[in-house]
Amino acid sequence: MTEDLIQRRARLMGPNVPTFYRTPVHLVRGKGVWLWDAAGRRYLDCYNNVPHVGHCHPKVVGAICRQAGTLNTHTRYLHDLVLDYIERLTATLGHGISQAIMTCTGSEANDIALRMAQAVTGKTGIIATDNTYHGNTGATSVLSTRRPPIGGYPGHVRLVPAPDSLRPVGGSLEGQARAFAAHVARAIAELEAAGHGFSGMMLCPVFANEGIPTVQPGFLDPTVAVIRQAGGLVIADEVQPGFGRVGSHFWGHDWLGVAPDVVTVGKPMANGHPVAAVLATPAVMGAFRDAFGYFNTFGGNPVSAAACMAVLDVMDSEGLQQNAARVSAHAMDRLRALRHPLLAEVRGAGLIFGAEFVLDDAMTPASGFVADVVEGMVQRGFLLNRIGRAGNTLKIRPPMPFSVENADMLMDALQDVLAQTQVRR
Repeated sequence: MTEDLIQRRARLMGPNVPTFYRTPVHLVRGKGVWLWDAAGRRYLDCYNNVPHVGHCHPKVVGAICRQAGTLNTHTRYLHDLVLDYIERLTATLGHGISQAIMTCTGSEANDIALRMAQAVTGKTGIIATDNTYHGNTGATSVLSTRRPPIGGYPGHVRLVPAPDSLRPVGGSLEGQARAFAAHVARAIAELEAAGHGFSGMMLCPVFANEGIPTVQPGFLDPTVAVIRQAGGLVIADEVQPGFGRVGSHFWGHDWLGVAPDVVTVGKPMANGHPVAAVLATPAVMGAFRDAFGYFNTFGGNPVSAAACMAVLDVMDSEGLQQNAARVSAHAMDRLRALRHPLLAEVRGAGLIFGAEFVLDDAMTPASGFVADVVEGMVQRGFLLNRIGRAGNTLKIRPPMPFSVENADMLMDALQDVLAQTQVRR
């Protein structure tokens, strides 16, 4: 059956459509932190952040169904619900951020954020790290190093070395924050000299796609000072760390101690319903609205707004941010207790965890070993994946209802799989 589906996908969707795992999992049902495949096998979901409050949460499903049965239209007509949601969401934000544009995907949100920076500064140069992902539009895809753009990277983009726990920028963990800021300052100077100017920097506050390196609150202070001095905007991509996932704070940028000008959020905000948003200060929003004509047919529709509102209701009623803090502490203790000769470091930020494996003292990535561990975990009924420049870091990012009991199940299985996985060089 799976092989038939793979062939059918290729015929109908074209070649090279990505799937997880060597034998792709054919999922048919989900509930909470659990997923079931077509053969009835159950998997503990330790990876998917989009079903933020749990797969198929009945309160979110109910809100979608009720609103879909009442009205669904777009924001060229007046409707209370999208305004109620924006008020409620921006109440969780500081730093003067009080307005929003609702979109359908994080890619769209980040695309708008880039244009906001252009509108405010009148310049086009943008900076990101050299090991990140911010979307798949024409504008955002060139910030990713996964596949170089046809014709090469455009002149208005600069990618600076990403923070790294084992191979720190500048050569030392103590000096990494200032070394990172120095690279940003150099990139700004290059953009100005090339005539593009500098509009801003986009980053994930926990550097999730970079491998979740161990950084501390205040790490970005030197970089933010450089950005501000150059007149650029700080754009925080909160698609992964936002909505309470870091546990101690509702937003990753607040945990890191950064005051952004623009915040972008994505599908976790509606538990998988296709919703995203750009949140900004009135000054930034006003500049964008003056410079660009923008309308999104589906952005802010009543059904999406109902899904978003229900997610906030569930987060409050079930204490999911508090759960993230509690489970994170326990899971980190279990991660630190793991023993394997290739395990170089474990790290985490709330309910996002990484475990990096290397082959030797030269920090050669153990990419093949980690790939085999992921497959071994899937065979045991645990869904997780890998991340980082060389794919040698296990990435664990479960839905927010993930419990201490779930964490123990995961860590017990992981210790067994690590012991049974043969080292490949």
